[in-house]
Amino acid sequence: MAYLAGIYIYPIKSLDGVAVKSTRLLASGAIEHDREWALFDEENKFVNGKNNAKVHLVRSSFANDFNQLTLNIHNGDSQKVFNLDRDREDIENWLGDYFGFLVRLKRNIQTGFPDDLNANGPTVISTATIETVASWFDNISVAEMRSRLRANLEIDGVPAFWEDRLFASEHDTVSFKIGDVLFEGVNPCQRCVVPTRDTLTGKGDPQFTKKFVAKRRETLPDWANRDRFNHFYRLSVNTNVPRSQADKVIILGDKVEIVSSSFN
Repeated sequence: MAYLAGIYIYPIKSLDGVAVKSTRLLASGAIEHDREWALFDEENKFVNGKNNAKVHLVRSSFANDFNQLTLNIHNGDSQKVFNLDRDREDIENWLGDYFGFLVRLKRNIQTGFPDDLNANGPTVISTATIETVASWFDNISVAEMRSRLRANLEIDGVPAFWEDRLFASEHDTVSFKIGDVLFEGVNPCQRCVVPTRDTLTGKGDPQFTKKFVAKRRETLPDWANRDRFNHFYRLSVNTNVPRSQADKVIILGDKVEIVSSSFN
């Protein structure tokens, strides 16, 4: 039986994730606190792992209902504790000193800052997929691959690439439920440079993407709609959540089932 085995929230976009036992769906379709904050430079562009590898060395952790933030640099000697409500300027100064340029910390409690503006629900992947993809690479553990892929919801009790059942043709959605919450699978997630880098050091593997693409093409399951792959550097599924599901909660262990595939 497919079931929800992991829930991962990334309170500050591009920084470390937090594993939780349950989460609430917002009216926008996002899960509460996920990518609620993001870093911007003075040109109002994201400061993230896609454009700045130094992001990977920033360690972050959260407490007190995500209001208390602890920051330090990987292998650094000291850490700093902040209150996100009161200490935003201090946080920006700390980050600016590290990056060497002005940094602004912004918040969006309605939608967060999703990568895919047309499918801004949580991303979904299976445990077996993470395990399989990790096996393609020497010296990348399952835990490290999980951290590189940064999916929100992890499904177990299913084979590798099961989540490729959760999207259909370009104009279709696949409805599925986690517990009593309805989701709509939209498309396979296009990956960026982030999975090619070690999540602690930022060191990249120049062969990662080439190997990933070759193995993804080779192992693409029969149930995946091949037309949705203009390239094979895609993994996990982007979703939407109907507004009617707002304020519902999903919990670890919830049953996962596909409801239907329907034309929009």
